[in-house]
Amino acid sequence: MILFVCAVAALLLLLVAGLPIAFSLAVVGVAGFALARGPEAAIIMIGQVGLDSATNYGFSVLPLFILMGNIIGRTRLARDLYAAAYAFLGHRRGGLAMATIGASGGFAAISGSSYACAATMTGISVPAMREYNYEPGFAAASVAVGGTLGVLIPPSVGMVFYSLLTGISLGKLMIAGILPGLLTIALYLMVISIVTRWRPSWGPIGRGSDWRARLRSLAGVWPILLLFTLIVGGIYFGILTAMEAAGVGAAGALALSLLRRQITLRTLREAITSTVITTVNLFLVFFGALLFANLVTIAGVPQALLQAISNSGLSGLEMLAITVAVFLALGCILESTSLLLLTLPIFFPVLTGLGYDPVWFGIFVIVVAEIGLITPPIGMNVFVVGSMLPDIPVQRIFRGLLPFLAADLLRLALLILLPGIALLLPGLMG
Repeated sequence: MILFVCAVAALLLLLVAGLPIAFSLAVVGVAGFALARGPEAAIIMIGQVGLDSATNYGFSVLPLFILMGNIIGRTRLARDLYAAAYAFLGHRRGGLAMATIGASGGFAAISGSSYACAATMTGISVPAMREYNYEPGFAAASVAVGGTLGVLIPPSVGMVFYSLLTGISLGKLMIAGILPGLLTIALYLMVISIVTRWRPSWGPIGRGSDWRARLRSLAGVWPILLLFTLIVGGIYFGILTAMEAAGVGAAGALALSLLRRQITLRTLREAITSTVITTVNLFLVFFGALLFANLVTIAGVPQALLQAISNSGLSGLEMLAITVAVFLALGCILESTSLLLLTLPIFFPVLTGLGYDPVWFGIFVIVVAEIGLITPPIGMNVFVVGSMLPDIPVQRIFRGLLPFLAADLLRLALLILLPGIALLLPGLMG
């Protein structure tokens, strides 16, 4: 355990010094392994981990889902989503913020990235909320929390890495995220309704739409509904594996974009280039995390933690509380994927060893990582939104986030008390 404590301290120092997370994990993992087993064993370990990672068939699902999101992100579908949500919700108090949450949920279903979701919706929804004199911090906060849906609603990059690290079925994880995702949207909409009734000036009523306009707005979002149905429905009914669903999603996104004449050779080249860059970056983080995970394993950390918990008398619920505290603290300085890759080798064997369902735990830690994206003082989603809205102080955005954080705590409590929220749909799969 002394080796592990020193490794964590070294890792934090490297991160604070500005070394990218992928290289920080790799340097600490290899150096620690060399100290424990010798330089020759460390070199062999690097080669073996690299070979295993490069030939991991499951990893190929990632670039396909990323390509799907990049293609869709370069079309007008995000604006069409917001227009449809606004048509149905704009006449309500706080309706523009509600439309932001609804559109973010739809965009999350095809982007899988919280940052992409937050950045895209900032450019689309905040100008409309400014026009109706929304409280600036509350307007920006609604975009930041909407972006977190990209981590939970399938397909999700976090789910892919959880599956790769733990061996849990990616298909079951994706299906398990549906009900918690819908619960999150419902809670955020409830928060907006309560806050704007309490502070009407924070979210004035927008322009209403008749039913003809509402139904007409749905014509712009049918591609996303079709893609989501093909991916999730295909997995749920056993027609497609997660890998096949990713391929269908990428091909379907390209076909629909061409059919709607919303993509050119230039934008397609940009989408492919962005996909390659993102995939390489994520692969490097994954590779570094595996090197660090090997250090965690040989240091005997999971076994030592289980023994310590057994001797201390800590209950599973108390250990969950510790997990939440660690994730929220690290979520202030790490994005969700890096956070999962760093912590799962430690917490997964401990919590599943205490009897928690691995699929449920996957959804639970993804939700906690998602909350970390908007937790003060360094919530990463807040700074993504703040960088695009330099006239709104970050402190003001955090103030607008407080009611949403209360809803997130309620969501965590519901997941713990009612695990069926995450396990019902996977349990019905064949």
